[in-house]
Amino acid sequence: MIALIQRALSASVTVAGETIGEIGPGLLILLGVEKGDDQQKAQRLCERVLGYRIFSDDQGKMNLNVQQAGGSLLVVSQFTLAADTQKGMRPGFSGGAEPAEAERLYDYFVGCCREKGIKTDTGRFAADMQVALVNDGPATFWLQV
Repeated sequence: MIALIQRALSASVTVAGETIGEIGPGLLILLGVEKGDDQQKAQRLCERVLGYRIFSDDQGKMNLNVQQAGGSLLVVSQFTLAADTQKGMRPGFSGGAEPAEAERLYDYFVGCCREKGIKTDTGRFAADMQVALVNDGPATFWLQV
């Protein structure tokens, strides 16, 4: 399971002209589910994302996690993160989980985040989404479990 996390001043996701998810300061999480992923990996990734210290403390050092910084989450499914890009000029997607399993684990990950008490908005699984981001830093990190 992969999370591409981006520290955001703001982020939103729109489907068919309607904003369906929106946050102020926090993390935009692009979430990719791979074959073989399970609930244990989703829980572990949630722990890593929520605990990852990429927000500045009073001295300007990256010492705070998203909860300590008072931030929110916007979780967007992104199957292209599981793409095989090692050969050729076209990505392969055989490493991604089947859509039903990927959606189940995406929903589970979102539930894990919400259970931790953090405001969590989402995109719409498998929809054609437009994602807007004001990346703070920019700061972008790849987490994989």
